[in-house]
Amino acid sequence: MEEISVKAYGKVNLCLDVLGVLPNGYHEVSMIMQTVDLYDVVTVKKSAEPGIRVTCDKGDVPEGPENLAYRAADALLWEAGIDPALDIHIQKNIPVAAGMAGGSTDCAAVLDAVNILFDLKRSRKALQRIGVKLGADVPYCLMGGTALSEGIGEILSTLPEPPKCVVVLAKPDLHISTKYVYDHLDLSVVTHPPVKAMLEDLEKGDLTGLCSHMGNVLESVTGPEHPEVGKIEEIMKNEGALQAVMSGSGPTVFGIFEDAGKAEKAKESILASGLSKEVFVSRFTTPERN
Repeated sequence: MEEISVKAYGKVNLCLDVLGVLPNGYHEVSMIMQTVDLYDVVTVKKSAEPGIRVTCDKGDVPEGPENLAYRAADALLWEAGIDPALDIHIQKNIPVAAGMAGGSTDCAAVLDAVNILFDLKRSRKALQRIGVKLGADVPYCLMGGTALSEGIGEILSTLPEPPKCVVVLAKPDLHISTKYVYDHLDLSVVTHPPVKAMLEDLEKGDLTGLCSHMGNVLESVTGPEHPEVGKIEEIMKNEGALQAVMSGSGPTVFGIFEDAGKAEKAKESILASGLSKEVFVSRFTTPERN
């Protein structure tokens, strides 16, 4: 095999809680993560030319060693004792810097692709051990589906899938610094989402209950500074969303709908408002993994 293409799926946080700051400076989290069927396509090709080259169809994605996809290939090949000679191309469909793990999922896709391309036979856990050194969301992106994420994001437990629904994703034209959000998070004033209750909702297949327990403590920082987030949530709810919250550190907002027609109408209303040019109607999914 000389070339392989892998789908790199985005994610949302059905709930995101921060429990505190660990001695090493990382934040301890408790999150329920969910894959959506919006994905990038990552193509990895063996090359006769030494080195690693990353290209992307979007100009605002770094193409050198600062790109997680580059670092993923370099780390896995170094660990396997193979001199790198690769071309990586990313077809970007997930919005950039959106709070949807776009960079992390491309990183995970490269780890999967290189593992297959060079027949390294590394287990998912082995790839996750490399991935967590590159980004806290990478181990989850190697797994996908519905999962409880604890620790700094590397302790993962598979959960039942949510009931069938339609998801509207909308990213306003904002750049959010994840570091800034975490640095300005005041855990003494936030309302912590009931993660345990959401776990019970998933076990029961209760979509209404799940939506009532959704929450994201990081929105306490991003929301007041960027009112577009709240305005998009309001439009989604007015158009029939059971709930709408921000994903990750933002700025993407996602709303959950039982009715596909209402979801399409919400998309049209958000585009008409001018609050977001990147709006997608999506669904939850569990990717197949090798």
